[in-house]
Amino acid sequence: MTKKVEIGKKILMANEEYAALNAKFFADNKKLCLNMISSPGSGKTTILVKTITDLQGKLRIGVIEGDVRTDLDAQRIRATKAPAVQIETEGACHLSAAQVSTALHNLPTDDLNIIIIENVGNLVCPSAFELGETAKIAVLSTPEGDDKPVKYPAIFAKSTAVIINKIDLLGAVDFDIDRAKADILKLNKDAEIFPISAKTGQGMANWYNWLSESSKV
Repeated sequence: MTKKVEIGKKILMANEEYAALNAKFFADNKKLCLNMISSPGSGKTTILVKTITDLQGKLRIGVIEGDVRTDLDAQRIRATKAPAVQIETEGACHLSAAQVSTALHNLPTDDLNIIIIENVGNLVCPSAFELGETAKIAVLSTPEGDDKPVKYPAIFAKSTAVIINKIDLLGAVDFDIDRAKADILKLNKDAEIFPISAKTGQGMANWYNWLSESSKV
């Protein structure tokens, strides 16, 4: 007699167990944890470096970095004097809740207001794996095109906030920001949308205000 094993289901169930433990940790310790998800090259790390630098003395932020290879992004975060833990997935297209659980042991969580997980650059896989985060943050950059919310609806539907980065390039790329906003709100009517330029600082104040209010968990 053969036994059918649903490997995908087992993997998700194991992940959900760790996610529940992570969520309990964040709730018990009153820590805001944000899972930041985007395509490669959207500017997640630049946004984090700018945010951490501008909010020094106001909010204490620690980062869990996810990449297939290298700790280049973690090095950029550490250069701001913020703590960062690098996870190399060695080919996996997303972080797992178990990896996040391990990384938390290497962060000074008692001293932090916010923990931000910079997930592997991918709009598909990370949306299927809960990490126990307080909220998901989707990042879309203008050079990618305004059709991404329609083409990859799952992550935009699940995200509490959406950052539209690189708005300083709006005059140089084919991106209809009103269309992008409308498509996001069709998927998620309660989504907070932040058009920003991490390079110039445009729009960052609204993002900072939201972070500050959200950190009061």
